[in-house]
Amino acid sequence: MNGENKILLVEDEETLAVGLEFNLTEEGYSVVWAKDGKIALDLFYAQEFDLIILDIMLPYVNGFEVAKKVREKSPQMPILILSARSGVEDRVKGLELGADDFLAKPFHLQELLLRIKGMLKRKMWYKNAASIQPAYSFGNNKINFENLECFTKDSQIRLTQQEAMVLKYLIDNEGKIVSRKELIENVWHMNPDIETRTVDNFIVRLRKYFEPDPSNPVYFKSIRGTGYMFNAK
Repeated sequence: MNGENKILLVEDEETLAVGLEFNLTEEGYSVVWAKDGKIALDLFYAQEFDLIILDIMLPYVNGFEVAKKVREKSPQMPILILSARSGVEDRVKGLELGADDFLAKPFHLQELLLRIKGMLKRKMWYKNAASIQPAYSFGNNKINFENLECFTKDSQIRLTQQEAMVLKYLIDNEGKIVSRKELIENVWHMNPDIETRTVDNFIVRLRKYFEPDPSNPVYFKSIRGTGYMFNAK
């Protein structure tokens, strides 16, 4: 049973929302439904949730804005974006705002349930990993894995949950070659046959944040045809 896990379902399409609420409740989740972005934010600020399922096209406040506000208050909240628009731009924008996953409508219920399980599993892995090693430094960079705040030579930034999980996995495997497949399986908990470009985009962003010269990386090195290797020295 998943009764301990409370989900905020943000969806203005009533037929879909009622069906999802029923099926998620049958799976043992506790579900609170918000039919627009404003109600969603009111509920989010007033209650504790373990995961948010978030439609993009919403009345009053759209899903991207909701995700942004959620991230400001709760950097580690798992967010699964639903969208009738399956374009790459929406997916990229959602991930940049800190969403953990993206599912295009229409979708199969079983796939949604698997995504939710994977996200909650990642949340527990990261929570445990961050408690063992809450802070880490390399070069001129200092990372706080609990609040996701980082200090670099030139600035202060806050990582998204996904960026922090990729970084944490690479640090935990320092000096080892980590393949794209391994990152997709162990950080995203997804089928490794999916588009691996997602992994490359995250590495590009980590280099931009932490490398003295992102075009000539010394910490996040590419291993041709294999994957990536992190070295703190």
